[in-house]
Amino acid sequence: MPDTKIKRYRLLKWIAAISLLILALLAGTAWFLNVKSQPILTDRIKTLLYKSTDSLYKISFSKVSTNILTGSATLYNVKITPDTNRFNQLIGLKRAPNNLYTISLKKLQVKHFHPLTLYRHQKLQLEEVIFDRPEVVMMNKQFEFNENRPPRPVKSPYGMISQHLKEFSINNILFRDASFKYINKNVLNAVPFAIDDLNITLKDLLVDSTSAEDPDRFYLLKDIIINLKDYNYATPDKMYNIKLNQLDFSALTGNLRINKFQVEPKYDEMTFGKVAGYAKDRFQVQMTDILLNKIDLPLYISKQEFRAKEMTIANGFISVFNDNSLSANFKPTDSLENRVKRFPHQLLQAMSAPVLIQKIKLKDVNVSYAIYNPESQQRGRISFEHTSGTFKNVTNLTKIKAINPFMEVDLKTYLLGQGQLDLNFNFDLIDKNGAFTYKGQLHTFNARVLNQITKPLGLVRINRGVVDKLRFDFKANNDGAKGKVDFYYYDLSVALMKNDPDKDHLVTRGLLSILANALVINSENPNSDGKFTSSNVTYSRINNTSFFNLIWKSLFIGIKNSVGITEQKQQEIKKHIKNFEEMQENHRIRKQKRMKRRQQRELEQARNARR
Repeated sequence: MPDTKIKRYRLLKWIAAISLLILALLAGTAWFLNVKSQPILTDRIKTLLYKSTDSLYKISFSKVSTNILTGSATLYNVKITPDTNRFNQLIGLKRAPNNLYTISLKKLQVKHFHPLTLYRHQKLQLEEVIFDRPEVVMMNKQFEFNENRPPRPVKSPYGMISQHLKEFSINNILFRDASFKYINKNVLNAVPFAIDDLNITLKDLLVDSTSAEDPDRFYLLKDIIINLKDYNYATPDKMYNIKLNQLDFSALTGNLRINKFQVEPKYDEMTFGKVAGYAKDRFQVQMTDILLNKIDLPLYISKQEFRAKEMTIANGFISVFNDNSLSANFKPTDSLENRVKRFPHQLLQAMSAPVLIQKIKLKDVNVSYAIYNPESQQRGRISFEHTSGTFKNVTNLTKIKAINPFMEVDLKTYLLGQGQLDLNFNFDLIDKNGAFTYKGQLHTFNARVLNQITKPLGLVRINRGVVDKLRFDFKANNDGAKGKVDFYYYDLSVALMKNDPDKDHLVTRGLLSILANALVINSENPNSDGKFTSSNVTYSRINNTSFFNLIWKSLFIGIKNSVGITEQKQQEIKKHIKNFEEMQENHRIRKQKRMKRRQQRELEQARNARR
């Protein structure tokens, strides 16, 4: 029995000794390979980047640490910089890219590389490369020789690395919380664009003998995924904050999704115009479920030209407010051209970024336009609710406009949430005077819902009335609008209003309302004899008024003329009002004279009684 215990003890000793020896050998081998692999890896990284970029980029780092057992490496204080002399040489050779990058970061991690595969088969295969909080500067300069080039390297990187490697691949390249700055060298004194906290994943990078010609790859990659969360950007005029809740993009599908997009004014409605210095339209926008399909990423990367096949926007609102109590003058720094060119298609043409979206679909978007009227001291608001429709040919590209110079918009909406309104706009994208047309038809609804805007803005209350339909057709430009309004209605009765400071609200002008209904207002159109009154409208636009203001004013004039409030009728009622006021004044004078005579008689009677 003792012999057995001794044998077991000796066996355990031998096992422990062998295990320790194996661990020591593994540790020693790992240390030796780490030490030996570091200079080799350093040289391979620098050579690989330099040669694969046609000698354009160099990489530097303070140190590199490796772990053979885990197959990982870390580079510290990394800088990837372009060689400007080589860049100028490539311009002369017509091989220079449109974009030049500078990247710097504290730490770059390489995970799960396979050193044996590298040494035995000359294949450098990496599972993951992580750029942690990199600062990326991108400079863009357009070159004619890059026009219409496919999204592939001008010169295959494989030819540059083939002496050292048969294959170079990375499954994932991660840019985490990247700081990105874009410098546009195509525009003089262009303001750089910067964005932080950007996450980018480059999928399946492959450099071998066939990857450069693979049509399913762009710039040797299978996919580029971009994620952005809680992005906040202050507009250059410091009047708005632009917010993105969540943005996701995949180059493989070309689809971009935004969960929520907001344009938030920094000031409330009545403060906004005062800060701006004039009666400036204040916009508030919120859109959810935004999706862009078939974005051409290679074109955007090479030329900063944004093209998408389709964009859908669902569930959102656009709210516009103007304080009409303020001066309508622009700031002295605003040119006359800027004062005039405020229509949607003109703002699109003024964008510095080239854009083409073939179709935009709207679904269930609410649009409202409100004005503060100092005379009534109230807000008038017109809204278009549950708006759906399409925009076609949304572009500022010259070559696209040469083929089709019109942007067409078809919408279906509900005026003040009640009457269905079908709208069509046709915007001329090349007309220097901002020409466009608009036409539509408003279907049956109760006229009293219009009190939301007629009372505060027109000082008119609609007591009753039914709108059968409203048709309109206009041509417009920077100077104004000219067109026709056909307003079908019946049983219309109105009351004229005025602001009563003592009562702090609008009150009815009784006699004037009676005169208006009796002498001015047509209670129905067509009338009892079947005669229909159509209104031809010519509206001259004030230079700095908005697109919404032009549409509203031109329609309001047509409606007023249709119900009988023409310039001639307004002069007529003013004459009646003047006559009535003169009658009241004469009656007051006669009354005063009678009272004076009565007082004199009473005085004489009192004197006679005392005698």
